Formats: sequence, structure tokens, C-alpha cells
Amino acid sequence: MKPLIAFLLCAPLLAACTTSEQSLQPVPGSITYGGQPRMKLTQSPPGTRVPHHFVNQWGQDVYETYIVQPDRSLKLVSREEMTRPF
Repeated sequence: MKPLIAFLLCAPLLAACTTSEQSLQPVPGSITYGGQPRMKLTQSPPGTRVPHHFVNQWGQDVYETYIVQPDRSLKLVSREEMTRPF
């Protein structure tokens, strides 16, 4: 009986602990905006980090990091936007 009570008390807590990975979506200026690039990264081994810097439509510096996947596609893993000082 005690294990059943413990389970009933812990089940909602465990259900709340699920993580939903939300991947970053490309924005205008991203390498993968509009799909994967046509050329494959044949010289870069899978797992290589590829930095990318551009200025978005609001004048902010955007720094993105991609990782080369085993199929040579790029996966966007981080983005940081900074406002330019005047």
C-alpha cells in the first residue's frame, strides 16, 4: 500500500520533469534560412562548430553557431543577438 501511495504522489512530479527540446529556427541572414546550403561541407568532419556573424534587419549583430552533422548538413545550435552601440 505504501509503494502505491508513493507512486501516486511522485507521478505528477515526474510528469512535470519532461523536457521538450525546442530547436532554433533560422532567421533572415542565417546560413540555413530557406533550407540547407547547396554545397556540402566535405572537408569539415562531423561535430565541427561553424561560427556565423551577420547583421539582422534591425541593425543588431547576430552570432550563430552551427554543428556539422554526419550527413554534412548544418544544425543551428545557438544564437546571440547584440545591439550595436551608437
